Amino acid sequence: MPDVPQPTPSIQPPRLLDQVVARVRVLHYSIRTERAYLDWIKRFILFHGKRHPKEMGASEVEAFLTHLAVVRQVSASTQNQAKSALLFLYKQVLGVELPWLDDVTQAQAPKRLPVVLTQHEVQLVLSRMDGTMWLIASLLYGSGLRIMEALRLRVKDVDFARREIVVREGKGFKDRMTMLPDALIQPLKSHLLKVQALHHDDLAAGFGAVFMPAALDKKYPNAGKEWGWQYVFPSVKLSIDPSANVTRRHHADEKTVQRAVKKAVKLAGLVKLATPHTFRHSFATHLLEGGYDIRTVQELLGHSDVSTTMIYTHVLNKGGRGVRSPLDA
Repeated sequence: MPDVPQPTPSIQPPRLLDQVVARVRVLHYSIRTERAYLDWIKRFILFHGKRHPKEMGASEVEAFLTHLAVVRQVSASTQNQAKSALLFLYKQVLGVELPWLDDVTQAQAPKRLPVVLTQHEVQLVLSRMDGTMWLIASLLYGSGLRIMEALRLRVKDVDFARREIVVREGKGFKDRMTMLPDALIQPLKSHLLKVQALHHDDLAAGFGAVFMPAALDKKYPNAGKEWGWQYVFPSVKLSIDPSANVTRRHHADEKTVQRAVKKAVKLAGLVKLATPHTFRHSFATHLLEGGYDIRTVQELLGHSDVSTTMIYTHVLNKGGRGVRSPLDA
């Protein structure tokens, strides 16, 4: 009796959101960016009655972004994040180049000066902190780091001999060099001794490998367990890395730092709305007050354009652009 040919099982193409995740990870975007992009793409699809993005185009993207600005009244940065997510979806996942989105109503970016603490206020806040939180906040102020740059710092990127810190893949995926304050050398060395002991315990328990950037764990399978690649500020507990479904020790949570700074600001009796990022603003302002060249400050901050750094010169113009009031005469 002849064999009856069996039907070939149909292979279902991957779901759209799975395609987005795969493309994000191929391009080595952060897990935070991955989650943000997925959230905006879901909102876009729901806004248009669950239509597939392939059936839509520039006009639907413009309608969604305009809705965010006019009805939802989101900030300019939020609207730009949504726009980046949708452009990524169409270009990187669907292979569609959207034309210029000229008809989008743009959310207005507020022109606010950054909150800056005086040197005395910085010391007041830092004196209300201790341990690892004090060390992180001190690095934000002493080196001009963003909070995530400090938390993603690896042991190998701290050079005690040269008093330098290498910031890897900062904003805009750029590396830069900044200073390591002399006052933090000994506290940081003592801190790393504790981190190294924790790393040895993790290795003994069968863990100890950290997340490696740019898929380096495939090229160098054992590098993730090396001491140099460990985070300077690791998390207090192990967790599952959602990108690889592997149990690892990630870096400390930024919310922990934010809460610690908020508490210290309150204990210091300050009414300024200071956050961890305020230390970076204060770093730049105090360097300019000390007479350092604005180009030097720009390089230390990692700004692409000096116009971004120029905002701190406005902070220096005390009361009425530096003009003395006639009442004080």
